[in-house]
Amino acid sequence: MSIESPGPQVGADEWVARQGRRREYLPSWLGRAQRETERIGWWPRLAVAGLAGALLPSVGLGGFQLQVGIDALVIALLAVGLNIVVGWAGLLDLGYIAFFGFGAYGFALLSSAEIGSTGIHLPAYLSLPIVMIAAALLGLGVGLPSRRLIGDYLAIVTLFFGEAFVEFTNNVAPSKLGGPNGITGIDPIRAFGWQLVSNYGYYYLLVIALVVTMAVLRLVERSRTGRAWRAVREDPLAAASMTIPVNRVKLAAFAAGAVVAALAGTIYAAQQASVFPTDFDTPILILIYAGLILGGAGSIAGAALGALVVMITYDGLLRSSAEAGYLFYGLIVLTLLVKLRPWRRLAAVLAATVAFGFAAYVIAKAISATAVASGPQSGGWIASALRDWVIVPANPQTPGNWGFVALIVMLIALIQVGTRWRTILMVPTIYLASFVWETRLVVEPSITRQLLIGAILIVMMNARPQGLLGQRRVEALT
Repeated sequence: MSIESPGPQVGADEWVARQGRRREYLPSWLGRAQRETERIGWWPRLAVAGLAGALLPSVGLGGFQLQVGIDALVIALLAVGLNIVVGWAGLLDLGYIAFFGFGAYGFALLSSAEIGSTGIHLPAYLSLPIVMIAAALLGLGVGLPSRRLIGDYLAIVTLFFGEAFVEFTNNVAPSKLGGPNGITGIDPIRAFGWQLVSNYGYYYLLVIALVVTMAVLRLVERSRTGRAWRAVREDPLAAASMTIPVNRVKLAAFAAGAVVAALAGTIYAAQQASVFPTDFDTPILILIYAGLILGGAGSIAGAALGALVVMITYDGLLRSSAEAGYLFYGLIVLTLLVKLRPWRRLAAVLAATVAFGFAAYVIAKAISATAVASGPQSGGWIASALRDWVIVPANPQTPGNWGFVALIVMLIALIQVGTRWRTILMVPTIYLASFVWETRLVVEPSITRQLLIGAILIVMMNARPQGLLGQRRVEALT
């Protein structure tokens, strides 16, 4: 005997009640793993993640790996703060990086000997709350003229604020702010006779700061303020009609995001023992947004996870030609595995690509020995596997540049043509991507890192627009 589910109840919103059944999960075993993880609960998952982060140095991280971890945790803390403004309140804040710089410069001025002649040299337990409160006030100041703006207009105003901060630190009061030379000799964090003297100490401090910040924001997310932020994000007019003070809610989002960014800035300044204007320019903002988009805007855990993935990839994997090669070719293979169906189509593309490469190499070698005079630039076993497959001329720079232009044309063509021609064009496109990688990209790490992060985001936004842990917004259907 089956028991029918009860019908609509007074005071219950069916759409909200059925939200869990409308949740979109990752495909195949990833979706099953996601469901099992969600059964554990948010707080136990946070505790497990924090414990794993705290135990990570015990596996024997070297100095470089530890610094990558510190940088990743700083960006993760910034992404969690940016999630308040962008993910919850729906405000496109392109000046967020300025609050990070404000926290760093504020700590440098209050807790170092840089302005000791004025008698200001506070311990960290006093300077941190002062800087964070001042950042909240600065956030309110930025939000006041921006509270009536939305979309592109808000982005332009906040972008001006971020660029103005860099210009201010570069050119205004160089005797205090150091100008382009920045401020050096910043005190480490010390309080009550306790002082951080090693990167391990700052690593653990950042783990604690990130976990505590995420816990506090989880409580805020479930509060009236968190619900008001999300309501303003979805529809400001509807939120105002429900008596939500839209302007005050926006100001609160700016202030809360500024506080988290300033906290990250203080720890960053103390760990680096110096601050420079270039530390708070647009490239850092791009990394923060990349982490938020990859993880999923609106998700606390997604913001932190996305930022960690982006920074470990950007600062760790892509600095080595061998590891960068594994990532590059791994992404190509993974994309083919996910996108090409049926399996015989995938097998045909892979076999044709291998045959095309060997044929191209033999023809190029027969025409001119200098056309294959240099070998692949990737390290490890990848170089051995590609040695007689990919063409690398003796002077690869100019051919690599032309190949890069041709690759862009081929990628545009792939989007425009039908399925049959797309399958055919995929073979030379894959080979051309390998040629460009081995001749130009792998030897230009600064450019390559940005291009690969952009490529990862493009693939992610096409495959899963809501990010790794974000939830897709599903419209009501009747």
